[in-house]
Amino acid sequence: MSLYRGRFAPSPTGPLHSGSLFAALVSFLEARSNQGKWLLRIENVDAQREQANAHRSIIETLQAHSLIWDEEISFQSERSHLYEHALKQLADQQYTFQCPCSRKQLKERNGVHLETCNKQTINQKELVNFATKFKLLKTEFSWEDGILGKKHITCQNDFVLKRKEGFYAYQLAVVCDDIAQNITHIVRGSDLLDSTPMQLALYNALKVPPPKFSHFPVLVNSQNQKLSKQTFAQAVNNHTPLKNLLELFTLLKLPLPQKPSTTEEALKMAIKLWDKHYIPATNTLKHMPSV
Repeated sequence: MSLYRGRFAPSPTGPLHSGSLFAALVSFLEARSNQGKWLLRIENVDAQREQANAHRSIIETLQAHSLIWDEEISFQSERSHLYEHALKQLADQQYTFQCPCSRKQLKERNGVHLETCNKQTINQKELVNFATKFKLLKTEFSWEDGILGKKHITCQNDFVLKRKEGFYAYQLAVVCDDIAQNITHIVRGSDLLDSTPMQLALYNALKVPPPKFSHFPVLVNSQNQKLSKQTFAQAVNNHTPLKNLLELFTLLKLPLPQKPSTTEEALKMAIKLWDKHYIPATNTLKHMPSV
């Protein structure tokens, strides 16, 4: 039996809120209940979105809740060599093209590229204002989701691997990182469900077997909006970590046998009880504002 290797990969765009703490907790419990490794990766590939010292805040919150990772923390900003190597491999197999189209132009054309969009490799000196995109050869994708069951999604449009500004796109970076770290199981929110077909396409092109995917429901506020920085979700209170964990266990209907006195004790109880079936196969879960 191969070792389970999972991960939590937050973007340092701000402190963790209850939705991101929930994501960390679920992926942690899955890994630990399978006697596996749980890694922490800071997805700071896009410097424009990064908030100063947010990664430190994330680390402190995880530590306060005893969600302790295995191995060294990895940072996407230090892994550009992986992304460039993958881009070259994809280009050599004619999976990429350089695209000058703006988002507005593509939106107006429902994702269809302009006739002037050069889908052939062009001279590196001419790459100013061109994005590198993945040429989608297949549009129908199916997989057995660990929580949602059989999923079938159509992926219509080619997608960006490296932006005009020089930043690597999420889809490329996350696949390269998961391959490099030998991730076997990806447990994440259902808001990333539509990314799975694009990532499966990349795994296929890179000739690497994909990990097993599981998508759990995201936490929403009273207006049914996903908890996020954009919806003004409050940062987790690191002074009440045990209370925070217990409220999330209640949300999952996880029946602890007794009230724990520490976060470590709470997690030990939860790991013994844990089963993915505690996660409802629904798109959203209402959160507790006090977390």
